Amino acid sequence: MNKEQRSNELNRNLDVSKLEFNDRKKAEAALRESEERHLTVLEGIEEGYIEVDLRGTTVFCNDSFCRITGYPKEELIGLNYREYMDEAMAKVVFAAYNEAYRTRVPNKGFNYEIIRKNGDRRIIENSISLVKNPEGRRSGFRSVVRDITDRIRNEEELEKHRSRLRAIFRSVRDAIITVDTEMVVVEANKAAENICGLAPEKITGKVFTDCSTQCNKNCHEVIKEALRSKNTIREYQIECRHNHRPQQRVIVTSSPLLNPDDKFMGSVVVIRDITKLSYLERELRERHQFQKLIGKSSKMQDIYGLLNDLAGLETTVLITGESGTGKSLAAKALHYSGSRALKPLVTVNCSALSENLLESELFGHVKGAFTGAINDTQGRFQTAQGGTILLDEIGDISPRIQLKLLRVLEEREFERVGESISIKVDARVIACTNRDLKEKVRLGEFREDLYYRLKVVEVTLPPLRKRLEDIPLLVEHFCNAFNVSFQKKIQGLSDEVLGVFMNYRWPGNVRELGHSIEHAFVLCHGPIISLNHIPAEIREFSGIKKSISKNRSVEGSEKIRTVLDKTDWNKAKAARILGIDRSTLYRKIHRYGLSRPAEKV
Repeated sequence: MNKEQRSNELNRNLDVSKLEFNDRKKAEAALRESEERHLTVLEGIEEGYIEVDLRGTTVFCNDSFCRITGYPKEELIGLNYREYMDEAMAKVVFAAYNEAYRTRVPNKGFNYEIIRKNGDRRIIENSISLVKNPEGRRSGFRSVVRDITDRIRNEEELEKHRSRLRAIFRSVRDAIITVDTEMVVVEANKAAENICGLAPEKITGKVFTDCSTQCNKNCHEVIKEALRSKNTIREYQIECRHNHRPQQRVIVTSSPLLNPDDKFMGSVVVIRDITKLSYLERELRERHQFQKLIGKSSKMQDIYGLLNDLAGLETTVLITGESGTGKSLAAKALHYSGSRALKPLVTVNCSALSENLLESELFGHVKGAFTGAINDTQGRFQTAQGGTILLDEIGDISPRIQLKLLRVLEEREFERVGESISIKVDARVIACTNRDLKEKVRLGEFREDLYYRLKVVEVTLPPLRKRLEDIPLLVEHFCNAFNVSFQKKIQGLSDEVLGVFMNYRWPGNVRELGHSIEHAFVLCHGPIISLNHIPAEIREFSGIKKSISKNRSVEGSEKIRTVLDKTDWNKAKAARILGIDRSTLYRKIHRYGLSRPAEKV
């Protein structure tokens, strides 16, 4: 190789060296840049980051780890982990690091307690992994830690709260059952087994309607309605007819179950056993009110007891009594106290419609069935499906309607007017009348078979004149109601008005009493209702009664004086002639102020 060739070769080698040097410089710059980015990322994260050697001495950490431990970085570098935890915890940490070293598998989610520089104790969560040197040998550990003290303490408080709730849940004597929107049981307490016969472990996760096999399932309607309406249904009273507790009565309350975001998740059902309370109430027999019926007289107590017995039954009931005695209120009490309370109560006034209109009203009609039938129409029996139909003034229906009604009661089906297809009906029938149906049967005006089909059980409401002791309660009820509607503050009746009310015959019964008090509220502008405020016919009746009483007193005193004069005031003889006891005669002489003429001053 000549001199020129050697010179060219040397230049080429110099160029390669320059390139390699430049490449090395670029690589070193890129490495420094990468390390700076890495450090920037580590310093910017919320989690603490620490690297330790195989003995647990800190060789690197970020600012977040300093914040967690409370030590400045210059103190942490070179500090062994045993310095910021107690001896027992250090052994636990050593075991965790040793496990990662031995298995070469990262130890994730390991929790332990540290002692900050100021003495506070904090719980941290640590994820440990191995660090290897360029030769691939294990040279230390790196850890990502986060302070979970607040979370752990909150969880502990929440668990304590849950434990208290579970204790309360177990100890409550009422059955508590939670269901989701599909009526699947989420949870139930022990009382559910005692009251409903449903063991919590056997019904959880199952549809509640499939669980109840030993009762009449009346509570299902309450829960379904609560889920449908997403509202609270309070204190719905039912008779369970449980196989093992046939007389059991309960109160069911169903309330919405909401998540923390107020989203509807289902219902909480509370079932309270009131069987003993019901027995006590029946024993005392002293109830002032049943639904909207008011009265404490013995006659009303008997009515309450009968209605209470009939409420949970499906039997047909005939309610009789004079006009204004509260027959419709008794019918409503039957409906709203029974298992059909959440279903419709449909009322038909049978005396207000002609035969054809009543037939259409009861059973419905199809388009074209008669002139004016431009659409298919649903009848009241269909409207009352699942509920109750109240046939008011049943004594006024025609023979043809009587026959159709008899079929409904016997076969539980009917046809709409103009249609031959039978429709099944599930509606309880309650009939009311102020007529003497038995007399109408005798006269041939009412079918005997329908009469006895309606009169499975008869509830006869007494007229007001036969339960005068209820008048003060009724007066108080009407006064409270009219104070609200008239926006007045009338305290009640004067003693004189109450006395008049107690002596009046009340041909219009409770309805007339209510109208009389309403009349008084219109005229009264003071705190007490007086005689001037009540209807004139009641005042005049009171005057007639007093006049009659006064005349009788005069006639009585004259008769006694005549007999005494004839017997020369021999009181024993006079008492025998008058047919009264001698002591009674003495009282009458004293009452009328009678004396012998010679003894007068």
